[in-house]
Amino acid sequence: MLARKSLNVNAIAKEFDITRQAVSLHVQFLNDCGLIVIKQQGRERYCEAKLERLKEVTDWVDQYRNYWDNKFDSLQNYLAKIQNKKK
Repeated sequence: MLARKSLNVNAIAKEFDITRQAVSLHVQFLNDCGLIVIKQQGRERYCEAKLERLKEVTDWVDQYRNYWDNKFDSLQNYLAKIQNKKK
């Protein structure tokens, strides 16, 4: 939701079947992680996504994806080699 536009906590809470307080805690966690920022506008607090921070997560996952892709490729080659020997 926040990837599309800034929303206040009440607007976010309306979309979920949990209390506003629970949504507020989730929002605070995302803020602490740097995935969103909270901007005060009058009496309202608006949440805005900071999706560039997800690049760090993507980079971390990619290193393991590459590692496991290589391992599975090696396993596939080994299994193909064994199957060819049985024929």
